Amino acid sequence: MSDVTQDEAPDATADQAPVPTPARASRFAGPVITVMAGLLVVVALLLPNQPIGLTAGAFLRIPVEALIVAVLLLVLPGRARTAGAIIAGLVVGLLLLVKLADLGFFSVYARQMDLVLDWSLADDGITFLTGSIGRAGAIAAVVLAVALLLAVPLLMIFALLRLGRAFARHQTATTRGIALLTTVWLVLALVGNPVADRGASTFLTARTGMVNDALHDREAFAAAAAVDAFGSVPPSQLLTGLRGKDVLLTFVESYGRSAVEDPAMSAQVGAVLADGERRLTASGFAARSGWLTSPTFGGYSWLAHSTFQSGLRVDNQQRYRTIVSSDRLTLTESFRRAGWATVGVAPANTYAWPEGDWYGFDKVYDSRNLGYAGPKFGWTTMPDQYTLTAFEKLEHGRTDRGPMMAELDLLSSHFPWDSIPEMIDWNAVGDGAAFAGMPERLAPGIPSSQRDAYRTSIEYSLTAVFDYLELHGNENTVVIYLGDHQPAPTVTGPNASHDVPITIVAKDPAVLDRIASWNWSTGLKPAPDAPVWPMESFRDHFLSAFATGSGS
Repeated sequence: MSDVTQDEAPDATADQAPVPTPARASRFAGPVITVMAGLLVVVALLLPNQPIGLTAGAFLRIPVEALIVAVLLLVLPGRARTAGAIIAGLVVGLLLLVKLADLGFFSVYARQMDLVLDWSLADDGITFLTGSIGRAGAIAAVVLAVALLLAVPLLMIFALLRLGRAFARHQTATTRGIALLTTVWLVLALVGNPVADRGASTFLTARTGMVNDALHDREAFAAAAAVDAFGSVPPSQLLTGLRGKDVLLTFVESYGRSAVEDPAMSAQVGAVLADGERRLTASGFAARSGWLTSPTFGGYSWLAHSTFQSGLRVDNQQRYRTIVSSDRLTLTESFRRAGWATVGVAPANTYAWPEGDWYGFDKVYDSRNLGYAGPKFGWTTMPDQYTLTAFEKLEHGRTDRGPMMAELDLLSSHFPWDSIPEMIDWNAVGDGAAFAGMPERLAPGIPSSQRDAYRTSIEYSLTAVFDYLELHGNENTVVIYLGDHQPAPTVTGPNASHDVPITIVAKDPAVLDRIASWNWSTGLKPAPDAPVWPMESFRDHFLSAFATGSGS
């Protein structure tokens, strides 16, 4: 029996708050969920599609599209209101997905997502993720992306269905609220106040126009590719100013104008350029440098390569597929027609590359046949120093060959800059086994800042180029090295240009005399006021400068 009497028993209600009943909790949660549904729709309509627009002020506005949807949900009867909520939810959900995709694209590529053409790049994206974060990480990322694609429209449909039911239950209050907000919107719109927002409608209109342009661009571009002033030039008149020379076209991954001019990077990169110029000058070389405007930013290197080689702006995958299916004369093919042996060195490729035939390469080396026995450096299959060493051993250093033209793609400065090699003794490079353990040893020292890591990678790649030229260049060596595009906006900051440096290095003064009229800067570093050309214009400038009878 209890020792506590009834009079002595504690009063359960004296010091404790009443326990909420399920009905009371439901009455509280219902309005909260409805308000959150409304906020979700408004945020989706107001969300900017560029990172630079993500400010508090961007969401302190009244979207006219929300008012229109609210009126429809209010006036439509039962089933029609349900159908309207589903349609509107689907549209707003898709709008939000496009904006989220744009935010991602602007963060990496400084442009909007192309809703027609960029889907074809999914395989390349998965390949990149697999190389960067492993197969399991890539699968998880794909699963998350698919879940997001499904969840966002469903969540928006749920939100608008809930709002429709709430409006039907509170017609009088809803009518007054919509009338008040509409009046405010109209007044603000008349005086040009940005709080009266119509950005979602403008965005959808612009995107519809972009889709239409993309659908009609293929035929126009194919027609442009078929017109080629150099396509019928006799081989005997092509590149006569370079006869007997080895021409090495070298793409330095992500070597952009920001690396040379951004105050946070220019001092260190400038020191590498100055040291390279000092050493190459002592070896008898001279150089001229300018700027090219790349068709891409942050990635899609193959668009820049095909633009540079073809003389046409290739700024999307549809154009790339069109150009590589054409008979457009490339720089490589012009050398092959004129009698040069042509070689491609593409260490990023891990499978067959049929486009090599279109470029005009007699032989292509890639990750499968360059003989590399060392470790990967993050996404990069091999360090630049090895790529150049293998090229020298397999092709350039051979004594039984004639003049060659080669394109070399250097990868060590490729995003995400999470594994940057160090230079070693060139005589120790061998088959790459000397790099074993280097990624793990250097990992703790990788800069936490993407900008610093990128800068370090550019310093490494440029050093490798200058070392190679100093070691293996001669009177018949001509090197054209350039960036393919700027690095991601996380490095350059917003509103950076698409410009990349380009430099031509040679010992024979007659080579640089041919381009004197270009007014490029003397040395390895282009001046801020050096000429800026569209990348697609280089082919014609180059073929004209070195054709029969051409000169400065």
